[in-house]
Amino acid sequence: MASNSQHHELPLPEFQAPVRLLIVVAPYYKAIADDLVAGARNIAERAGATVDLVEVPGALEIPSAIALATSGANYDGYVALGCVVRGETTHYDTVCNDSSRALTLLGLQGHAIGNGILTVENMPQAEVRANPDGQNKGGGAAAAALHLVALARKWRKSGIDSPAPRDHDVIRLAGEIEGQTRT
Repeated sequence: MASNSQHHELPLPEFQAPVRLLIVVAPYYKAIADDLVAGARNIAERAGATVDLVEVPGALEIPSAIALATSGANYDGYVALGCVVRGETTHYDTVCNDSSRALTLLGLQGHAIGNGILTVENMPQAEVRANPDGQNKGGGAAAAALHLVALARKWRKSGIDSPAPRDHDVIRLAGEIEGQTRT
C-alpha cells in the first residue's frame, strides 16, 4: 500500500560546467521502464544535464553496465532504472539484493549513482512509482545522481578530498567489507 505522507525534496543543484549522465535501464517491463526514463530525462533536462541511454536485459546487468562505463566512458553520474516484481520464487530477493548491493559498492568507489530500480509486490505499485506525474522514481533517481555530482564537484573545487573513483576490483572490495581476504 502506498503511503500518503509528504516527503521533502531538495531543490535541483545548479552547475557551472556541463553534466553528462548515463541512464542504464532494464526494459523488462517496457511501460514501467519508459515512464522511469521519461521522469529521469525530465529532471536531467531541468538541471541542464545531457543524457545518454543504454538498455540491458535485466536489473542484474545494470551495475555491470555502469561499471563498464566508469572504466572507459566520460560520465559525471549514472542513473539505474528498472523494475523487479515479486514472483513465486526467491529469485526476486536475489535480484533486488544483488543489484542494490552492486550499485552501493560502485557508489562507495566514488561514482555518483541514483538508484531507481523499483522493487515492488505487483504491477499497480510499479505503475504508481514509475509515473512521471505520480511518485516519479525515475526523476528521483536522476536528482540523486545530480546531487552526488554536485557534491563531488564542490569537494574537488574546495580542495576537500572527495571520494574519487578508485582502481578497486568490486568483488575484492566486497570481500574486504565482509572480512574475507583473497589469496
